[in-house]
Amino acid sequence: MLADFLPTSASSASSACLPRIAVVATGGTIAGALTGTTAAAPAAVSLTAHYQAGILEIEDLLEALPVLASVAHIEAEQSVQIDSKDMTLAYWSQLVYRVNALLTRAEIDGVVITHGTDTLEETAFLLHLGVKSSKPVVLTAAMRPATALSADGPLNLFNAVTVAAHQAAIGQGVLVVLNNQIHCARDVTKTSTYAVDAFRSPEVGALGWVQDGRVEFQRAPQRRHTCASELEAPLEAWPLVEIVMNYAGASTVLVDALMAAGVRGIVAAGTGNGSLGAPLQQALAQAVRRGVAVVRASRVGAGHVMRNGVVPDDELGFVSAGTLNPYKARVLLMLALSGDQPAPTSRLQSIFDTY
Repeated sequence: MLADFLPTSASSASSACLPRIAVVATGGTIAGALTGTTAAAPAAVSLTAHYQAGILEIEDLLEALPVLASVAHIEAEQSVQIDSKDMTLAYWSQLVYRVNALLTRAEIDGVVITHGTDTLEETAFLLHLGVKSSKPVVLTAAMRPATALSADGPLNLFNAVTVAAHQAAIGQGVLVVLNNQIHCARDVTKTSTYAVDAFRSPEVGALGWVQDGRVEFQRAPQRRHTCASELEAPLEAWPLVEIVMNYAGASTVLVDALMAAGVRGIVAAGTGNGSLGAPLQQALAQAVRRGVAVVRASRVGAGHVMRNGVVPDDELGFVSAGTLNPYKARVLLMLALSGDQPAPTSRLQSIFDTY
């Protein structure tokens, strides 16, 4: 089947020296297709907005990109076929396990993962912490479905394979490639509901760029990641960690409900520098006294949460998320709490300062 994608004019010598890249598909808009129009959604509107994610299989995406045969040998597989808003912890465990298994094979030079944009930044950060190899792992996606006018998926996939096949990507941790930019999984976040340049690294910027087969890195990730990570993704049971948000008039109802449900960790998406209204702060402090880990993040799109800044973290037993947004802070907290023994606040803060 893969031979169908190779150009018949390619010489055996040039083909033999190409890297082998495993492409793991999970669905998403990049595999989305138009499902029909209605009176409320005429055909012109449906060119980009009305579609079902994850309809197309990876073979369909590759068939539209025969030019990939000039970049790498492709070994493709369909992991799941979902809209990424429906990503689950079980799927995460499956994906981390599979990617690590692929990377242990000597003939595999890198992995590309096609993913939906809704939870891509969370999956990418999980892999950034859970992959145990220096080989390139690149996630890509699309903001427009495959049937849309000016679909962005094919070029994003081509660029992702190009980066994964490039020597400069080795040891850079898990990367996210969209719109000709290369981002670090820790830094990148989705910043638009519709634009093709929806993914940005607001605090530190992209790692580099890729265009027409050329790859250039202009900086490297600074935090510990991939094969240097000491963290493990659970294969089965994940600790229950949820997110609550501070806003005008925020009550303690959610914290009370989470405590009753036996939550092990709470990420508080505070206002500004992770600030919390008095009732919410008191409820979270009570949660800490009852053995629940509490991490302060910010609902703001950029910047960092300073420890002992607007909130006395040492006194209350809170952990600062630093520059991680609430969703990535949840990923890291789940991994930090995945052991049987509760982690002291000092240990949790060390983990957030390291990763």
